[in-house]
Amino acid sequence: MTMDVSNPTHTPTPPARRPWALAAVSAVAAVALVWSAAQHGVGAQPVGSAAPAPAAAAPRVTGLPDFTVLVEEVGPSVVNIRTVERVRRDESMGDDVEEQMREFFRRFGIPLPPGAVPRGPQGPDRVPEQRQRGVGSGFIYSADGFILTNAHVVDGAEEVIVTLPDKREFKARVVGFDRRTDVAVVKIDATGLKPVRIGDVERLKVGEWVMAIGSPFGLDNTVTAGIVSAKQRDTGDFLPFIQTDVAINPGNSGGPLINMRGEVVGINSQIYSRSGGFMGISFAIPIDEAVRVAEQLKATGKVTRGRIGVAIEPVDKELAESLGLPKAIGALVRGVEDGSPAAKAGIEPGDIILRFDGKPIEKSADLPRIVGNTKPGTRAAVEVWRRGATKTLTLTVGTFEEETAAAPAEPKVAKAGPLGLTVRELTADERRERKVAGGVFVAEVGGPAAAAGVRAGDVIVGVGNQSVAGVREFERAVADWPKGRPVTLLIRRGDWAQWVLVRP
Repeated sequence: MTMDVSNPTHTPTPPARRPWALAAVSAVAAVALVWSAAQHGVGAQPVGSAAPAPAAAAPRVTGLPDFTVLVEEVGPSVVNIRTVERVRRDESMGDDVEEQMREFFRRFGIPLPPGAVPRGPQGPDRVPEQRQRGVGSGFIYSADGFILTNAHVVDGAEEVIVTLPDKREFKARVVGFDRRTDVAVVKIDATGLKPVRIGDVERLKVGEWVMAIGSPFGLDNTVTAGIVSAKQRDTGDFLPFIQTDVAINPGNSGGPLINMRGEVVGINSQIYSRSGGFMGISFAIPIDEAVRVAEQLKATGKVTRGRIGVAIEPVDKELAESLGLPKAIGALVRGVEDGSPAAKAGIEPGDIILRFDGKPIEKSADLPRIVGNTKPGTRAAVEVWRRGATKTLTLTVGTFEEETAAAPAEPKVAKAGPLGLTVRELTADERRERKVAGGVFVAEVGGPAAAAGVRAGDVIVGVGNQSVAGVREFERAVADWPKGRPVTLLIRRGDWAQWVLVRP
């Protein structure tokens, strides 16, 4: 314990003779200690000295960060994005609050509490109107009005409304979006815009403090903070995500992830959740990947990627040892497409690609990213491991299927009037996301199907004991169903499947 010797009232002043007496006693005690130590063969410290105390380690972290300056600096560059689509609804459905609640539960797969949001009657009084479809975030990329956000925020929207922090609202034009990286660019005609500063993802470190600004649940300019949990997190073909523990919720999508220098290092895109809300894990698109895509979208409205035509899988330690590879790196080629750039270059199934265009392939997920970012037509050297030795081949990079900002061709739509359902074909992305081989997407629901609990966004994969591959099979199965009997539908909702009885 350390005593405050600067306090003059801490210890009274002793009498004049006392210091001499204490000194004498101390001297005698010291002599006795030295004699005792000598008798026992033990070395003694010099009189008046103390054993050195171990040096205390300097703290590695002190205090907590103050984000106020960052908020003042970056806040004016973050925008709220509302998307609108044309739908049909009942005139008697109630106020907008009920409709927004129903939309929230539908979009994020959360079961609707019984009686929480009443349904209005269904029937001929349905009239067309526009309503809010979703809420997201974005940030000003350049002073001339280009804004970055997520593709899933604007995909399918008929109208995009951007609200600036100063409450000005603008109707935005979708310049382009790329579903594979989930990056979109929109444009507004506005003045006095403050663009963000772009950071260097390479300098970002795990454990570093970061901050997010966005509109979770429509709450504009909400600030949350946390640390970088991991980098290069593999969750997609072309995206090495930044993982953080920053609180991200529906509506944060498209907002910036900001480092302590006030620079944007990512676009908040996804969360890991079993409830639809934040559970401590969120993912952001690295800003260097996003900028690469955004520049292509600004220039052409689409993204062009390279391809070489191989199917790959990871290389594990056991396989590497069996093939004589020093360590488990690279991408194992398990198939080569006929006539592809890889086939023409002589790449064979069983090869392990170690380097592409001079860039090392540490893990299999690196290859599609590197190839995808290579301009089609580029001649690239490919180093492979084959039969215990490296071999270098040369190929010309091909073109990956193009994606444009234009809406895809309208899928076939069918109406099952007696059931109150409007269904359409599933897109390839929807089948992949929902992990189904077939089925039909429920676009609108009302009448008996709504009363039975079917929701817009569900996927019908079966009618009775018959599987449904698409709209044609669904129409046939419903038409052949015995009249007067409840129609049994097998519904997929998220990761769950359930049977629903619809009484026409």
